Amino acid sequence: MNSDLTRCLDDLAQRIDETEEQAIHAAWDRFLDDRIGTGFFVPPSRQKKPPRTPWPNVVINDTLHDPDLMLLQQFGFVSDALTHGGNGTLQVRCNYGVSIMSSQYGCEVVEMPREQGNTPTNHPLPDLDAIRKVVDAGVPDLRLGQGGQVFDTADYFTDVLRQWPVLDRWIELYHPDTQGPIDNAELIWGSGIFIAFFDEPELLHRFLDLMVEHYIAFLGTWLKRYPAKYRHASHWGWKHRGRIMIRDDSLMNLSPELYVDFIRDREARCLRELGGGAIHFCGRGEHVIEAMCQMEHLTAVNTSQPHLNDMSKIYAHTIDKGIQLLSLAPEACRKAGRDLRGRVHCNQQ
Repeated sequence: MNSDLTRCLDDLAQRIDETEEQAIHAAWDRFLDDRIGTGFFVPPSRQKKPPRTPWPNVVINDTLHDPDLMLLQQFGFVSDALTHGGNGTLQVRCNYGVSIMSSQYGCEVVEMPREQGNTPTNHPLPDLDAIRKVVDAGVPDLRLGQGGQVFDTADYFTDVLRQWPVLDRWIELYHPDTQGPIDNAELIWGSGIFIAFFDEPELLHRFLDLMVEHYIAFLGTWLKRYPAKYRHASHWGWKHRGRIMIRDDSLMNLSPELYVDFIRDREARCLRELGGGAIHFCGRGEHVIEAMCQMEHLTAVNTSQPHLNDMSKIYAHTIDKGIQLLSLAPEACRKAGRDLRGRVHCNQQ
C-alpha cells in the first residue's frame, strides 16, 4: 500500500460520521421495505466535510494497471460524497469497465484516450467461426482476461478496509460491471448479433445460454467471496432488494417479441439463481417494460433517460406492481402527474 493511499484513508476515516451513515441506511431500508407510502423518496444528506489533506487526481487509464491507484480513485469518490454532503451510500468497486466478461473469451480490451476519463470497452470476436468455438468451449476460466485483476483487486479492497474498521463498517464493495447476458453477447459477437436473431437463431440460442452460464458462474463466485454487508444490495450509491444489477442497454434495439423469445427467460434465471435484483437500461425501454416486469425476482428498474420513455407505461408496470424505480431525475418526479406510491427513488441531492 503506497503512502498516498494510507494518508488518504486516514483522512477518510476521520471524516465519516457514523450517525449520519446509519440514518441514510435506515431511510433506504424504509423505502425498500415499501414503508414510504406516497410521493417519492430522497435519502437524507450528510453535513459537508471537506478533506483535511490533498487527494490526488487519478486518471482511469492508470487505475487499470495499478491496484493502489484503483483504490485511490474509488475511495476518492467516497471522499467527494463527504466533501459535497451527498446522500448516496458509500461504495467502491473494481472499476475495469464493460469488458470484464468479454475479455475472458479473448476479446481485445480497448482503453479510451486518457483525456476522456472513460473505462475500457473491447473489440468483438472476428467471425462466426470464433463464436462457434467459444460456444463449444463453454464457460471460460474466471481468471482469464480481466477476471484475475477483478478478483485480486477485490481481495485488496477487503484487506485494506479491514485495517480501518470505521471504513469497513460503512463502505461496501459492490459487484463489478458484469453487464448482463444480452449486453455481453453484443460485446463479444459485435453488432452483427442483431442480424443473427434472424439468420443464426440456433447458434444465437446456444451462445446466449453460454452468456447466462458465465454470468451466473462469475457473479455466483463473487457473491460467495464478497458477501453483502447489509440486508439490501448496494450499487452506484443506491440500494435495492436482491443482490445483482443487470444491464440491458443492448436490449433497447430489440422488439418485445425478440426479448421474450431470446432474453427474458435467461434474465429470469439470472435473477432467480443469484438472489434477485434490479435491471438498468439507457434509452427507450417502454416497449419491453411490461414483459420485463413479469419476471418474479425483479425488484427494481433504473431508467437513466426518462424523457425518452412514456413514463405512464413505465409507472404502470413498475411501481403499480410493487417494482421500485431507482434514481429517477427530479424533473421526472415533479412532473409525474400522479402519486408515485413511495416507490420511486429520486436522485436529488
